Amino acid sequence: MTQLPRRSFLTASAVAATAVAAGTSVAQAADEQPQTIVRPPEGNGKRIWLSCKLGMITKKEGGKDLTLAERLKLAGEAGFDGVDFDEAGGHSPEEARAAVQESGVFVHNAINHAHWSQRLTSPKEEERAQGRANIEHCIRVSHAAGGSGVLIVIGSGNDGPADEIDERARLEIQKMLPLAASLGQMILFENVWNKMHYDHDAPPEQTPERFIKFVDSFNSPWVGMYYDLGNHWKYGQPRVWLNAFGRRAVKLDVKGFSRAKNKFVDITSEDDDLPWEEVQKGLADIGFTGWTTAEVGGGGLERLTTVRKQMEKAFGLA
Repeated sequence: MTQLPRRSFLTASAVAATAVAAGTSVAQAADEQPQTIVRPPEGNGKRIWLSCKLGMITKKEGGKDLTLAERLKLAGEAGFDGVDFDEAGGHSPEEARAAVQESGVFVHNAINHAHWSQRLTSPKEEERAQGRANIEHCIRVSHAAGGSGVLIVIGSGNDGPADEIDERARLEIQKMLPLAASLGQMILFENVWNKMHYDHDAPPEQTPERFIKFVDSFNSPWVGMYYDLGNHWKYGQPRVWLNAFGRRAVKLDVKGFSRAKNKFVDITSEDDDLPWEEVQKGLADIGFTGWTTAEVGGGGLERLTTVRKQMEKAFGLA
């Protein structure tokens, strides 16, 4: 048998895994592999990478419609290390890959916002199946773009008793894990105001044990948390939550929140009473290294640059 060099063997193996996951032949998958790869930022001992949601980036500039690649470039010009591709439902994997290659801007994650309406917790089997298909599409988009995960909203606490809806979602997510693992994509749960795994109408200080129990129920390295700092400042102390999550906090969403005014605000603004120094300590406690993504009002280059600077201040990077 002719022996392949190690690099060639690994490349062939990756192509074969992609083919199996996508239901194509190895030859077809090889033809579809990108000629160039946009790599994530590296070096200089950087432990926290800053990104914004694709949906924050303006679609028009100077009266002209911007292409997907041009929008990604704006994020790079604003100083972000990458982008969270949160418009995955509207783009094919091939479109995402081409935009990344043309722009040279790294995409680390993908989201399909249809998870709010086609939920994994729905009592309707057809809605759960569509929700699963939406997330599987997301997984393929992230893989094609070079990312490492997908953010999902598990469902809604209004869909039934807690144990029942947890089990519905768990069964659907378990069906997706082989695809996620084969393409190297983590399935990450966002803590949102969906009445699951916390007490929606109760005051702070709540703890994240129910989130942790759900994540750990999979016993899988491909499942974790996309911890939204702003969402749960309303309900819990960020350093406490970060220490409890530990390795489970894979990526972070970032926005400001005012407990005093009970509303979202700009990151580190006068109204933002989120204790960012405690966030920094919590991240240091768990040795966090990874992606943080702004999820606030966006715009063009000037606004994106402002948000990037706010994030640098919040994480002590300025």
